Amino acid sequence: MGKIILVTGGARSGKSKFAEKLALKLGNGRAAYIATAQIFDEEMAHRVKLHQARRNNFWTTYEAPFYADKAISKAAESFDVILFDCVTIYLSNFICAANLDDVEKINCDAENLIGALINAAENSNATIIFVSNEVGAGIVPENKLARIFRDIAGLANQQIAAHAEKVFLTVAGIAVDIREQGLANS
Repeated sequence: MGKIILVTGGARSGKSKFAEKLALKLGNGRAAYIATAQIFDEEMAHRVKLHQARRNNFWTTYEAPFYADKAISKAAESFDVILFDCVTIYLSNFICAANLDDVEKINCDAENLIGALINAAENSNATIIFVSNEVGAGIVPENKLARIFRDIAGLANQQIAAHAEKVFLTVAGIAVDIREQGLANS
């Protein structure tokens, strides 16, 4: 049975760097990387290049903006540790293709989408490290799309955390295992 670790935090909190170091440590210097980003503009291209520059030939990358559960299963055939970066970008891909008029359906489909990731992780023999943004700590967004995204991301983080052995919160480049600290729901 696979093991799940969740690494969450705000933008530029250090979550990806921490998750990359953790993955290489757990994988004895070798890990798979599931990349979920789609590049639509120069800013996103720059962000992807920053992530790629940190990785070396110890990583094998699987591009999976959609159907990432299949990428997890495929990567788990060859790797003991898989880094999934990131859940919120993966959800963005899904939301941008969804009909925003049916919020109940979006919520249900998003829950199923995350459930498929969890099932693929648990049915593997690998450790899967999911990176996800913590987006719910700010103000209520002023537009419908941003509110839907915030709500779905928060629910997805809860769904993954419920199955995770460890849940790290990163702030200012420091990661704390909040499950170990006893701060998780009882």
